[in-house]
Amino acid sequence: MRRGYRLKMCRSIVTLRHQDQHATDEEIRAAALQFVRKISGYRVPSKKNQEAFEAAVEEIARSSHRLLHAVTQASNAAG
Repeated sequence: MRRGYRLKMCRSIVTLRHQDQHATDEEIRAAALQFVRKISGYRVPSKKNQEAFEAAVEEIARSSHRLLHAVTQASNAAG
């Protein structure tokens, strides 16, 4: 693990879960894109890596959507 890794967070990644409103599909995809850019080190992938890059963005967006939906349901049931 890199020194200082746990202390830093990407400034572009924002919290999408809020009590009063749901994140839009566009917000979720934008966050997924930022995440993939950060971990891959590519702002724009080469043509050779484009398919893998886009697949990762879509997979993370779907996972994030499921997470946000489940957490919102759980907090509504508890409240």
